[in-house]
Amino acid sequence: MIKRGKNCKPIKLISAKEITSKYNISYQTVNHYTDFGLFTLVLKKGNVRFYDENQIRYRINRITKLTREGYSLRLIRKKLLGI
Repeated sequence: MIKRGKNCKPIKLISAKEITSKYNISYQTVNHYTDFGLFTLVLKKGNVRFYDENQIRYRINRITKLTREGYSLRLIRKKLLGI
């Protein structure tokens, strides 16, 4: 966990490997979503990348929903980032 200031809640971290098992997506998908800007990297220790677990949960749910509705990843990224 990382604490962000006095009034902010601590961030619970999840590794890329944990994302693959918890959300049943491939490691390549995690890499692609990170490179494409859908997942935001919080911390990197050596070769291990960590993400904000709450953000990952929210974004995977949104990506899944919007993909089912026929949106492309480019449009999904715009929706998630508010572009």
